[in-house]
Amino acid sequence: MFGQAINFGSLAAGALMEFLVVAGGGGAAAGAGTRGGGGAGAGGLRTSYGTSSGGGCANEADIKLTAGTYTITVGTGGAVNGNNGNNSSIAHSDITTITSIGGGKSSVTGSGSTGGSGGAGYQTVGQGTSCQGYAGRTYIYNSSYWAAGGGGAGGQGSSSVGNHGGGVGLEVGITGTNTFYAGGGGAGQMNWTSRGSGGNGGGGDGQDLNFYTTQCDGDANTGGGGGGGTYTTSGVPGTTRGGQGGSGIVILRLKTSDYSGSTTGSPTVTTDGDYTVLKYTGSGTYVHS
Repeated sequence: MFGQAINFGSLAAGALMEFLVVAGGGGAAAGAGTRGGGGAGAGGLRTSYGTSSGGGCANEADIKLTAGTYTITVGTGGAVNGNNGNNSSIAHSDITTITSIGGGKSSVTGSGSTGGSGGAGYQTVGQGTSCQGYAGRTYIYNSSYWAAGGGGAGGQGSSSVGNHGGGVGLEVGITGTNTFYAGGGGAGQMNWTSRGSGGNGGGGDGQDLNFYTTQCDGDANTGGGGGGGTYTTSGVPGTTRGGQGGSGIVILRLKTSDYSGSTTGSPTVTTDGDYTVLKYTGSGTYVHS
């Protein structure tokens, strides 16, 4: 008599998924002559969680979930002594692919490279990608050359005497715990100066003058830029090296009531209140249904 009942649940707004996409950090240069290697740039950072994304921009819109496969790519860090990091992304047939750009490499004699965040350079600075990260710094001159820090998702690297650290990363609480990601690499130690510290968020510290073998890599699964190598002089043993960039990470967050439970790539799955959090440290998929 009254006709078919209406399923009001089918009229509800579509489910949403929050995301964090961090690319691999850049690789840093070794030192040479009287120049320390500059710090490399952090991987680009894009997020819909919270209020801020990389490069000083506002957070992005959440993903509107539809059925099908979300393909997750996690970029590796750039190799030692100067290579850009690799991109991370989320792809699905119903969205514009969300891509974060790998961090820019640093240079001891030329220009830092553009990336998600830019690498430090002797001649010119490497620029960051808009709404993903900041530029590195160019070297300064004061009695001898000091190297400079790489850019981070939350700030530019430094290049003042006594302060040549990497740019700070960005703090994101998408897992339920506030965590910094995508810090820039610090500069290698120079004459009469300390090495530069890596930016908070996995940036590698610059190499210590007295410990050439000290690794100065960016932290894994943070997108941190590699730290620069120190310089070499006669009578001081060892081999200088730049740091490798830290690998990236992709994190998804959605209501547990919307979560399908279907994944590949073995993400770490946790809960935070009413939400399920998928943390990908390697490439994989989430299949929504």
